[in-house]
Amino acid sequence: MNNAGKTPVSLGLLGAAAFMVIADVRVIDPLLHIIADEFKVGVGSAAIIVSAYTIPYGLFQLVYGPLGDRIGKLKVITAALTAFAVGTAACAFVPNIMLLTLLRFLTGVVAAGIIPVTLAYIGDNFPYEQRQTAIGKYLSALVLGQILGGSLGGIFGQYVSWRELFLVFGVVSLVISIELWRKIGKLRHETHSHVPFGWETFRPYLQLMTQPAAQTVIIGVFIEGFCLFGGFAYIGAFLRDRYNLPYVAIGFMISGFGIGGLIYSRSVKYLVRRLGERGLMGFGGVLMCISFLAIALWQNWVLFVPFNILMGLGFYMMHSTLQTQATELAPEARGTAVSLFAFNLFIGQGIGAAAFGRIVDSYGYIPCFIITGIAIALLALWLVKQKQQS
Repeated sequence: MNNAGKTPVSLGLLGAAAFMVIADVRVIDPLLHIIADEFKVGVGSAAIIVSAYTIPYGLFQLVYGPLGDRIGKLKVITAALTAFAVGTAACAFVPNIMLLTLLRFLTGVVAAGIIPVTLAYIGDNFPYEQRQTAIGKYLSALVLGQILGGSLGGIFGQYVSWRELFLVFGVVSLVISIELWRKIGKLRHETHSHVPFGWETFRPYLQLMTQPAAQTVIIGVFIEGFCLFGGFAYIGAFLRDRYNLPYVAIGFMISGFGIGGLIYSRSVKYLVRRLGERGLMGFGGVLMCISFLAIALWQNWVLFVPFNILMGLGFYMMHSTLQTQATELAPEARGTAVSLFAFNLFIGQGIGAAAFGRIVDSYGYIPCFIITGIAIALLALWLVKQKQQS
């Protein structure tokens, strides 16, 4: 393991790949209403394209983690990004929502091999005391994807077309993957496991789940994904239906979530030193809870902007802490540990989007957001108590 604090491939290039994946996910937030209208389905039904992406994204973490440990993380990241580029571009040409759902499913399958494997790669190259700072810097790219993804979704939805946006994303992702292939070609070798890849490869997942620390992290991130992203998937449609705002405005407003993450990434050293892990999870949960309740109960779209920023800050405070803990669950098989973490995050998100879709279609947006806020507050309380007992 190289703990020199430097990566053979720069965090900037790896961050560019992560940016494309996150932006590709977040463009759906302001576009969901547009896609539903084009294919003549309800918003809750159109959200199948969210679940179709996030569920396989989560499932295939179980494959890419051990595969990255076995054949090399950089190879997995680059091959996955290449396939991701092709699948994303193909979404521009779909004639119906069923084919779009299928392509989002396939894109989610390959996208699963990028961000979590990169986090494991960072874990291999930075000692624990430097790792949260390194992850914080890497998260800057994800945050930028959060910000620009929603903004670009709104701009293209309002003035161009969601189809052209997927085409642009596909082409840019292909350019990044070509650069990664070029960098990998200059490396002599990458350290990896010599254990044969097979059914025995998946035994560490079961072993991890017997550890109390792993159980806390995995259950926590599943609930986080289920509640936060399950509810957040309907924010854009809510702003359109409640306030009849233009899609470009909705896109920029949703991007505030990423601004909150950017604030976190720029202040991570101070926050970690000042609050510690318990404080980050506790305050993060409080900020997310307050934000969801305020958005639901205060019927003023202007107030959405600051509360959405606070929501993003709260999410990254909690999530980055859980993510850092996940990188230390199994240092000898870090790719496997991080993949199990991401598996639960995105499975939670996929199931949450489907579950909250039923609530939105049956009872409306307000109950959806109230339930989300309360559940996140309870999650934060539980995580803090578990940390105190450990």
